[in-house]
Amino acid sequence: MALHFELVTPEKLVRSDDVHMVVVPGTEGDFGVLEGHAPVMSTVRDGALVVYASEGASPEEIQVRGGFAEVGENGLTVLAERIED
Repeated sequence: MALHFELVTPEKLVRSDDVHMVVVPGTEGDFGVLEGHAPVMSTVRDGALVVYASEGASPEEIQVRGGFAEVGENGLTVLAERIED
């Protein structure tokens, strides 16, 4: 089973793929999202999204600046104000 993950900025769809897990820098604290996570919405603080492509894979960090995260039946969508290259 895989988690569908989308990262979007106001300018474009940055990423859309199936991954094992994503750790989101929420304003209330970091939280990990796996397939089947309960629905939740959170604001996102400046920090690193940590993406694990598969179980046991090396993490990939994507620096985000503000935004919102939503976990729903379609997976995880992060609407970031911007990302750092």
